[in-house]
Amino acid sequence: MMKTIYIVLGMLLAITTQAQYKYGLKVTNLKEYQASIKQNPKKELIDLEQYIPGIVLDIRYATTNNFTGEKIYNLAKAYARKPVADAVKRAQAELQKQGLGIKIFDAYRPYKATVKFYEVYKDTTYVASPYRGSRHNRGCAIDMTIINLKTGEELKMPTGYDSFQKEAWPKTPIKDPEARKNRALIIQVMEKQGFKVNSSEWWHFDFIGWRNYEVLDIDFEELAK
Repeated sequence: MMKTIYIVLGMLLAITTQAQYKYGLKVTNLKEYQASIKQNPKKELIDLEQYIPGIVLDIRYATTNNFTGEKIYNLAKAYARKPVADAVKRAQAELQKQGLGIKIFDAYRPYKATVKFYEVYKDTTYVASPYRGSRHNRGCAIDMTIINLKTGEELKMPTGYDSFQKEAWPKTPIKDPEARKNRALIIQVMEKQGFKVNSSEWWHFDFIGWRNYEVLDIDFEELAK
């Protein structure tokens, strides 16, 4: 059993090393990450499902229901750096006053997943460049929508998640008043807590302090230990 684990970990390391060499970006591994949080506890990746009461996960990349058509993650988990997790927690509390809540599609994303997305769909309007890495790779981005707490249903938005259409851009004019109102609400709530909406994705929110955090390539299985 242990031999199998070592073989799998060795393969993951080889994939990561290959990606680093291919795109020239230095990424942080588990050992380096663990050392960094000893020096700065704010860099810890927090399990959002455990940390935020009532938050709902719909981690699309742990399924085939995503733009790649492939299962990218082995675990359906959502992690974010401690200040990011605190900000999402405040946003959830504000929405709950209106009978609403947050559903998360994705949060921290290992760097190797960003490489995969880029190699499937090279338009960096919608996927991050592996030469720079993503805010997701830093644990500082949240893909989300808003749900009705009573019904569990998602509020109507201009498009579905991971839409590669111009209608997904947060500044695109929307005729439907309900979708327009809901889009304005999600942006307002998240910007109040220190996030900025992505220019081509209404569901994607970057934490403003993302530059203070390193690009990580740590699998959920390693974090869950």
